Amino acid sequence: MYKKVSCLGPEGSYTCLAARIMCEKAELVLCHTFVQVVQAVLSGETEAAVLPIENTINGGVLQNMDLLESNPSLCAVEEYTLRIDHRLITLAGADKSKINRIYSHRQALDQCAGFLHENYPYAELIAENSTAASISSIKLATDAAIAGAQCERAGLDVSAECISDEKNNFTHFLLVVKGALPDDFTSRKIYFSLTCNHRPGELLKILEIINSFDLNMTKIESRPIKDRPGEYRFFIEVEGDYSKPDVKKALEKLKESTHSFTLIGAY
Repeated sequence: MYKKVSCLGPEGSYTCLAARIMCEKAELVLCHTFVQVVQAVLSGETEAAVLPIENTINGGVLQNMDLLESNPSLCAVEEYTLRIDHRLITLAGADKSKINRIYSHRQALDQCAGFLHENYPYAELIAENSTAASISSIKLATDAAIAGAQCERAGLDVSAECISDEKNNFTHFLLVVKGALPDDFTSRKIYFSLTCNHRPGELLKILEIINSFDLNMTKIESRPIKDRPGEYRFFIEVEGDYSKPDVKKALEKLKESTHSFTLIGAY
């Protein structure tokens, strides 16, 4: 369906893996940062982008939540959940007891915090742009990286087991395109963000609207509003078919009852 899709690289990253599953026939444009992934869609270089939005250990991927909220011309149209399998990767034959520097994406380092504390309490932890990118930083026998099992290659040793603190570790990805949803777009879920009027009971009014239209709320998460200390933006997901008139009526009612409202997507 899509000819070119942007995602976080390099080859072997979890986002790249998810993109290949979601858009198996597309040419992937591998980017260095999530900002570049989004800009590729906004500029028309790609027709769609794949972004991680939530992890079962770390919760929301905050940077991507903010990117989607701040670019209302983008819309999520599909979701996918990928099992995350973090492995410790070293040079072949390296003595793992002597590792003193470990590279990975910040989220992966956090997801393996217990393992790292127990086995490498004094190692320097260095954040990279992606798990797959961290492999290229392995130069010495005392270096290691945390990346997916799919990153196995010649000259490297990959741990036999997953090192995540929680073995049932999943990341939720969204396929994002430019443009508004068509009125007849069918979905199981709808994702939006909003800010309440800054008065007592305003969030309760929002929840009452969701309840009055019989929409099952599957997720709610708050983020500080950067230029308004003490105020928050709420990211909410509900079960609902976007093509149904009652659902559109509920969204309109929410928009009327909030200080700001952004439809992030339906899938």
